[in-house]
Amino acid sequence: MNKAAVFHRALSPYVYTYDRDTVHIRLMSAKGDVDRVELIHGDPYEWDAEKEEDRDWNFDPDKEKFWKTATAEMTFAGSDATHDFWFIAIQPKKKRVRYGFRVHADGESAVYTERGWYDEVPLDHPGYYFAVPYMNAVDVFDTPAWVKDTVWYQIFPDRFANGDVTNDRPDTIAWGAEAPAFNNHFGGDFQGVIDHIDYLKDLGITGIYFCPVFVAPSNHKYDTLDYLRLDPSFGTEETFREMVRLLHQNGIRILLDAVFNHVSVEHPAFQDVLAHGKESQYANWFMIDSFPVQSTPIPNYEVFAFESNMPKLNTAHPDVKDYLLKVGRYWVEEFGVDGWRLDVASEVDHAFWREFRREVRAANPEAYIVGECWTDSQGWLLGDQFDAVMNYGLTEAFLTFFATNESTASAFSHAVARNLNSNTMNVNEVMFNLVDSHDTPRALTRADGNRERMKLLMLSLLTFTGSPVIYYGDEIGLTGGQDPDNRKCMVWDPAEQDADLLAYITRLIDLRKQHPGLANASGYQFEQLNDASASFLIRRQSDEATYLILFNNGSEDVHFDLTDPTVDLMDGQRYTESVTVGRVSGKILQIEQE
Repeated sequence: MNKAAVFHRALSPYVYTYDRDTVHIRLMSAKGDVDRVELIHGDPYEWDAEKEEDRDWNFDPDKEKFWKTATAEMTFAGSDATHDFWFIAIQPKKKRVRYGFRVHADGESAVYTERGWYDEVPLDHPGYYFAVPYMNAVDVFDTPAWVKDTVWYQIFPDRFANGDVTNDRPDTIAWGAEAPAFNNHFGGDFQGVIDHIDYLKDLGITGIYFCPVFVAPSNHKYDTLDYLRLDPSFGTEETFREMVRLLHQNGIRILLDAVFNHVSVEHPAFQDVLAHGKESQYANWFMIDSFPVQSTPIPNYEVFAFESNMPKLNTAHPDVKDYLLKVGRYWVEEFGVDGWRLDVASEVDHAFWREFRREVRAANPEAYIVGECWTDSQGWLLGDQFDAVMNYGLTEAFLTFFATNESTASAFSHAVARNLNSNTMNVNEVMFNLVDSHDTPRALTRADGNRERMKLLMLSLLTFTGSPVIYYGDEIGLTGGQDPDNRKCMVWDPAEQDADLLAYITRLIDLRKQHPGLANASGYQFEQLNDASASFLIRRQSDEATYLILFNNGSEDVHFDLTDPTVDLMDGQRYTESVTVGRVSGKILQIEQE
């Protein structure tokens, strides 16, 4: 047994309260090394007066009492390239538990506790063991339940639809008349969204994530001038209110985008600093190294990346905090938006985000907060800051297997297992899962225009745990490389849309709604994984139903063995002993109940 590779700490995501009654516990071990794991657990204050003869371990018979424990088998929860993951959910009777692990490997067993390893289970005192001291209800990670069932649609406002030409900027270009650039505008607006609500509803969308809508000089609006004013090229407050009302009326939530890391160099506060230097009342709003302020050849103030036109805010300053926290409350309270997507979130201090969550949740206890974090985000996902992050950590795994065919089925399964075991289930169930965005090349472009690979990619996204995000136009075959090419105008002429792809994605979304077990109501287990044929089967099992999602990413037909009769949810065909899946395609089967 490789004891050095067995790991657990009494911290999230290894142990956490999933809800008021349930504790989730995880353990890691070296890949392929451990046969099975038992959880040893008990109330720290519960003792037995005498020896129980049916126990299968030894202890000192001279002791008058021993700590009372129970055992439960842990479930194998997948592997990455180097580790296996084990999982169990328990419900302590008195909201507290001490626990350890009996690890079995190649005919031997040993007991792993907070104090180290033992040959036998120590029962003289529970102090050896890991602990959840008490399951306080206020500490439960209260992610908003509605997000689990939401299918998001990301809209880059200037490029979705121009519904009102009267608010167009003087330099607005005719819709789609030229390639997108960093400085051109096409007139997309709120009225354009209103005009296409029926389209969004027919597609099955239940949430819209808007890139920034606040006044800013650029077309992307991440260089904010005023967080409390809508950009006039998008429409008036009245139109925005009407859009929110109609979207809500049609069962569609609204997620606004804000960047609190930096503002435009033209922001009034920074302009005041340029005018008055260190005497400006806003001098400490920014991170300035010296005065006078200079932007060339190298800015003497902190900026986003190396963009001198985007000075970084000092979010630890009380006045800056008050200003931005007001913004967080304002759009939730005054306009009824349902949450925030936060740009460059990982570069803003944790203390600010804790206050931001408290303010936003005070305005709406069910508001959803998702951060743009591209790396390991555990520090933001402990229940006091974000509900989720943009799951870029898994995006590349989806793309390199399904879209570009650069990786193997095993590598994909490793990435999935690592991702799902790196966060609590509270987070996994509302994770913002995407295959492309305004910051990445279009998925279809990554797939080299192959519609079948795009279908398989969407099948994987829309049957994965979490909250899937579709970038506007992906459903009708929109292409594009790195920005700004990925920000093309939406194509509204049906003759120029990929009707087959649109119908396929619409059907997947519909099935996800009809069958919660395809999303968050079940586990995610790989079976019949084969690197040679680039294929595997995902088993999703819930209390209500069991689903088999079959993927063949290879160039030949693949035969999958079945142990139960199933029905294909896409075409109604019934299979009993086996099913054949054609090249670069997939199926969704439901096991028939007796």
